[in-house]
Formats: sequence, structure tokens, C-alpha cells
Amino acid sequence: MSNSASGMAVCDECKLKFLELKAKRSFRFIVFKINENVQQVVVDRLGEPGESYDAFTACLPADECRYAVFDFDFVTDENCQKSKIFFISWAPDTSRVRSKMLYASSKDRFKRELDGIQVELQATDPSEMSMDIVKSRAL
Repeated sequence: MSNSASGMAVCDECKLKFLELKAKRSFRFIVFKINENVQQVVVDRLGEPGESYDAFTACLPADECRYAVFDFDFVTDENCQKSKIFFISWAPDTSRVRSKMLYASSKDRFKRELDGIQVELQATDPSEMSMDIVKSRAL
């Protein structure tokens, strides 16, 4: 378990599952949450390789913050198949202020634990992480 500057620890499972997503493509996405009782970032949900972006966005709670990584496959203008790993910081306007502050203060340290993030997105509502935005950031 790693300690962060904000006192938030990162569960080893978070790093192990991320490595599986990155190296083996075992998952399409991983959603993480901060367990405030134990002051630790933990895995909240794993998305199977065949799950869609819509399935991913549907599992983000409407009134709670989350971190997530999404393995996005796309085809470039040159017709090359590519993939980019997105880190998404989800902080809906309806979430508690304390929760938003906790996620914001822990984000950079947590992101550093996940070696291989290629694109970062911050979203407060679903429109800020629409498929169009993801595609434009990937290219």
C-alpha cells in the first residue's frame, strides 16, 4: 500500500488491476473510489473487455465522485487501430463539497501510481466526457 501526500493511501489492488488493463487488456475500464473509513483509494468496479463506453458512463454515480480509467480503442485518419488509456476525474456538481475536495487533493498522487495514463479528463456532468470529447482528445 502506498501513502499519498494528502494522507490518502492507494490499495495495491488498484495498481495490480490497472497493470492488467494496460498489459493484458483484461478490462475495458476500472472505476475507483475513496473509502473514507480507511482513508484509501479502492477498486469500485471492473468493466469487462467487451463493455461499451455507455456502460462505463452509466456506472458513474450521479452524486458521488470517482476516479476511473478507460481503455479507448479507435482508428486514426490513416486507418491505424490504436488505443489510449484515459484517466477520468468524475466530480458531479451534486456531490458533497468535502468529497470533491478530497478527490481533488488526492488526484495527482493517485494518478502517479498508475503508470501509463495517456489522456486526462475532468468531468462534472456526462456532457463533459461525451464520446465526441473522448474521440477528439484521443486523436
